[in-house]
Amino acid sequence: MPTPVAVLGGGSFGTCLAVLAAREHDVRMWVRDSEMAESIARERHNPRYLTDIRLPDNVVATTRLDEALEGREIVICAIPSHGVREVMAEAAKHMDPEAILVSTVKGIEVDSLLTMAQVLQQVLPESFHPRLVCLSGPSFAREVAERKPTAVTLACQVESYAMSVQTALSCPWFRCYTSTDVIGAECGGALKNVIAIAVGVCDGLDMGMNARAGIMTRGLREITRLGQAMGADPMTFLGLSGMGDLSLTCTGDLSRNRRVGLELAKGRSIHEITAGMSQVAEGVRTTGAVCDLAQRHGVEMPIARAVRAVLEGAVGPAEAGQMLMARQLRNENE
Repeated sequence: MPTPVAVLGGGSFGTCLAVLAAREHDVRMWVRDSEMAESIARERHNPRYLTDIRLPDNVVATTRLDEALEGREIVICAIPSHGVREVMAEAAKHMDPEAILVSTVKGIEVDSLLTMAQVLQQVLPESFHPRLVCLSGPSFAREVAERKPTAVTLACQVESYAMSVQTALSCPWFRCYTSTDVIGAECGGALKNVIAIAVGVCDGLDMGMNARAGIMTRGLREITRLGQAMGADPMTFLGLSGMGDLSLTCTGDLSRNRRVGLELAKGRSIHEITAGMSQVAEGVRTTGAVCDLAQRHGVEMPIARAVRAVLEGAVGPAEAGQMLMARQLRNENE
């Protein structure tokens, strides 16, 4: 049975999910730019992201939130983390009271240090809170749009709502699993971007595969440590939203955060790098917030701190690596 779906966001991930959902459902897609909406209607292509992917005729783009959200049973939020609070506060006025909200946003709000689900709980009426679903896992937008096999996690405190989204979105090339660990799924999705920047620096400096594996493994330990302090199940970080997403983002050529690290290794400043990027690398904003969260919870995250120091220009990329290797020796499980 077709389900009315809204996708908020006209970036790569919003576009690929609109294409995915339109396979069986009626989709309305909210975008900020009227030229983008008109181009999608006229050409059936997003003029900025995944430009070679055709959007099906049952994807209707609009710049009006009320039009995008009217009568929608599933609402997918696919906008950058820094825009979630503003957009969703406005969206709350137009959402169907029974709608399920799916957040695909992987980040931490810089000022409040809240996860995206926590931000959404602040701006949405309490009646929506049980129906907040977090979509996370190894999922490059281009590969989803090209129908390459992808597996993700849908986390919701009330698992039956995650199961509803699972049924609506799963298809032969997009397999959804469910979970009740929202904090774990969100921590894994946000924190892996920070580690991916570190791996990019490592690769850019040609430190070798041993070093890459070490950063990824110790990085996962840092993610797990902070996630547990925030109330997550440590087993979550061995799954798709943990090790799965970390592996993809640290090694995939489509990873924006890894690309940031590669450019930092060349000696470029973060301002130069981001000025030349057409899409958001969430790890750049998330790194400082993660370090502040770690301090709040009394959790040690030396790799995240090293990334922050490089981003802020306090140390050079090579020096940061040397500092990590020179730390006091200890037991692996500490």
